[in-house]
Amino acid sequence: MEDHKTQTGSRVFKYKLDFYYQQSLLYLITLILYAGIRGTFDFDRLPTLGSDPLLYIIILFVLISFVVLLLNRARDRKLIISADKIIFHNKYREQELTLADIEWFHIGRERKVRTAGISQVVVFKSKSRRRSFRIRIGRYEREKELLHEMQRIAQATPKGKRPMFGAK
Repeated sequence: MEDHKTQTGSRVFKYKLDFYYQQSLLYLITLILYAGIRGTFDFDRLPTLGSDPLLYIIILFVLISFVVLLLNRARDRKLIISADKIIFHNKYREQELTLADIEWFHIGRERKVRTAGISQVVVFKSKSRRRSFRIRIGRYEREKELLHEMQRIAQATPKGKRPMFGAK
């Protein structure tokens, strides 16, 4: 098993790309099946395979899904948690937030959004930023370990209740 700690003792949680892989594969299989069925059988009322608009639409979906997958892979999103800070990392920048800078911290559930079967969400407000941060646990690898780390942070920070419906 690969160790997910850095040299400084920080824990690194990579952003999951499972959904993007599944989506791309599903569109590709749909394209292969559609082209296979259309190429094998002769349908009198349908346009030829070369001028079939449905085929072009499926190809467009396949291309878009692979581009989105590649872009998300290239972003290399990670959540790095150390003893005194949380770092939001991607290929282009890192946003570092010290635990002392957290105004309030809330671990709860989202009823409307279920990511990978998990509806846990962590919301916290920084003293130096107007908007709050939102971390959906199910979008990162090793959800249980991430939730445990978030609970550790929650014990050391002030509790807060998420505002309902965006109200302040």
